[in-house]
Amino acid sequence: MLTKNTQMNRDQIEMIALEQLVPANHLVRKIETAIDFSFIYSLVQDMYSSERGRPSIDPVVLIKIAFIQYTFGIRSMRKTIEEIETNMAYRWFL
Repeated sequence: MLTKNTQMNRDQIEMIALEQLVPANHLVRKIETAIDFSFIYSLVQDMYSSERGRPSIDPVVLIKIAFIQYTFGIRSMRKTIEEIETNMAYRWFL
């Protein structure tokens, strides 16, 4: 049962950066430090059109999503997206 005081504490707004929510020793921080994902842009340059169609999802984000799925043993893409929606470390990584 929630007391009135507990409910009031939940309604408070606090501004914090996503950076503060991810522990310094989390695996995604180590991966981000070890791998420069910018090489992906040159590999997919011919496959993306900047002149036609809808804006695409950043190719680095797509690769990082698959990287999260494989590294953390998530069995489906749907479950991976659900995890990304709630896991702040994954969101920071992307």
